[in-house]
Amino acid sequence: MAITAGDFRNGVTFEMDGAVMQIIEFQHVKPGKGAAFVRTKLRNVITGSVVEKTFNPTEKFPPAFVERKEMQYSYDDGDLYHFMDTETWEEVLIGHDLVGDNFKFVKEEMICKILSYKGSAFAVEPPMFVELTVTQTDPGFKGDTATGASKPATLETGAQIKVPLFINEGDVLKIDTRTGDYLERV
Repeated sequence: MAITAGDFRNGVTFEMDGAVMQIIEFQHVKPGKGAAFVRTKLRNVITGSVVEKTFNPTEKFPPAFVERKEMQYSYDDGDLYHFMDTETWEEVLIGHDLVGDNFKFVKEEMICKILSYKGSAFAVEPPMFVELTVTQTDPGFKGDTATGASKPATLETGAQIKVPLFINEGDVLKIDTRTGDYLERV
């Protein structure tokens, strides 16, 4: 079953020129003169590169099924991250180059999503929100409440973020892993 460019929607994945592409944005264009076309912004799901491309609405592409499987992060051996399938107890090894910058918010035993295509893992999605303990930050001072003021804090995973002045060492914080922003004290 092929996908036509006229059926494109955000999030759809398909194969094009041997690569797996995901639609980020699309727009059906019907000019006053000439044939209609589909303007898209595509992400190569393996490399992460983004391209803009136009298609004839009748062009066909084979669908690409990206598997998202929840696995538990076990440990980092220095070269590879070790994940465990909590159903089969099978271990999956992921190279450091396949995890994004937001992996710095993941600690051992957290559940992540492993993205794979045709059995080959290509990315790791950490949980959207994590709760981590502050291991180091300068103390806030009474009366030091400048609006929007922040200070650096180091979390238990080693990640550094900006936090409000009232946060202290030992506080547990809720963090948005997509942006790296502090959300609230837990």
